[in-house]
Amino acid sequence: MTSAPSLVGTLLAYALARLCIVAAVAGLLVLADVPLLLAVLIGVIAALPLSMLLLRGLRKRLDAALAVVRERRAAQREVLRARLRGDDLEEGGREEAAERQADAGEHRPAQQ
Repeated sequence: MTSAPSLVGTLLAYALARLCIVAAVAGLLVLADVPLLLAVLIGVIAALPLSMLLLRGLRKRLDAALAVVRERRAAQREVLRARLRGDDLEEGGREEAAERQADAGEHRPAQQ
């Protein structure tokens, strides 16, 4: 049984990996006698394309974790909306709610 990746853990790992890329680039530049501030700025700029290449797998895990959270929130939002409408989401509740909504639309006067 595979579990969904943890959003917080994956996000922290991705952020830490990006910071390591910045530190590595800045460290190499400092060793080449580039001033520290300039080396850090170049490291921040260079970290974006490098992370797209080097952290592809970690980014896919982060996308999967975000998708799980997005799906869970959408389901919770649907349950809340159904409760606010007064619908019952048990067996067949969604079909009945859709039928009621369609029926309600048929009796509305045309908007001008």
